[in-house]
Amino acid sequence: MKIGIVGAGAIGCYLGGRLCARGAQVVFLGRPRVKDELAAHGLNLVDGAGRGATLQVEPSQVQFVLEPSGLADCSVLLVCVKSAQTALMARDLAGAIASDALVISLQNGLGNADAIRRELPRHTVLGGIVGFNVVTGQAGAFRRATTGPLVIEAAPDARVSTLASALRDADMATEVVSDLRAKQWSKLVMNLNNAVSALTGAPTQQLIFDAAYRRIVRAVSVEALDLIKRAGHVPSKVGPLPVQWLPTMLRLPSSLLKWVARLQLKIDPTARSSMWEDLSRGRLTEVDYLNGEIVKLAESLGTTAPINQRIIGLVHDAERAGKGPPNLSADELWRAISG
Repeated sequence: MKIGIVGAGAIGCYLGGRLCARGAQVVFLGRPRVKDELAAHGLNLVDGAGRGATLQVEPSQVQFVLEPSGLADCSVLLVCVKSAQTALMARDLAGAIASDALVISLQNGLGNADAIRRELPRHTVLGGIVGFNVVTGQAGAFRRATTGPLVIEAAPDARVSTLASALRDADMATEVVSDLRAKQWSKLVMNLNNAVSALTGAPTQQLIFDAAYRRIVRAVSVEALDLIKRAGHVPSKVGPLPVQWLPTMLRLPSSLLKWVARLQLKIDPTARSSMWEDLSRGRLTEVDYLNGEIVKLAESLGTTAPINQRIIGLVHDAERAGKGPPNLSADELWRAISG
């Protein structure tokens, strides 16, 4: 089974690199800058959230293409582009990939698989979740910074189980589930802190263990969970704890929370959100596909989500300014979102 990685960013390079290191046939599709970097350095993959083990994929092992036509002989495609690029990338794939290729969205948000299906109506398109964070380094380095599983939507296609086995063989915990949407709601709530990291520059550990930041993360998630419940959605857990427990955990004293967290998940000190990286590199973020989903949900219920709405406005202000993360203090951000 030949696997195409559509979007050789942090997640795409880490997933494809681990598969490649275990002998899978992998083709990466991405930008010329990344192709040149991997041609010079290969892939250096570090599991900073686990054993700290390093895998090296030599440049000669990396097959990299710049056009979708280079994926024509792939039987499975893992889509890892940012949400704003999904529809355009899917249009580019149409006519370029095999008619029977299996396409799996491993992206943030709720609607990417549907967006791909609209452009590829004759293909089998499945949703998925990446439950961990990857930090991009220098010279082909990609560091997994948090624990969490991969989740793939179930389908009566033998390639799904074959892919899941390949991912597990590459030391990535992988689940195949029939009710993906319930897990996507959980992952969405967990991803709402991405914008807090982007606006403050605080690493993930600080967002969770520092009381001033934790107050912000809790307010954002409480607003979201209340709306999700009112809409009749029931999130199911991605990882060790149900997301509904998040507000209660974030009320705990920092010392107790650190003890509880160590039993449930591992967070590399280098972990920051991909949204922070997007602002740092002058790219548009996925805030409309994360916090924006909560605002849309509120509108569908005839109400508002003022905290998430203000978060979106601040991120868009930073995008327009083009100066990187605004590095707001916790107090500054709290004043800006609390009204």
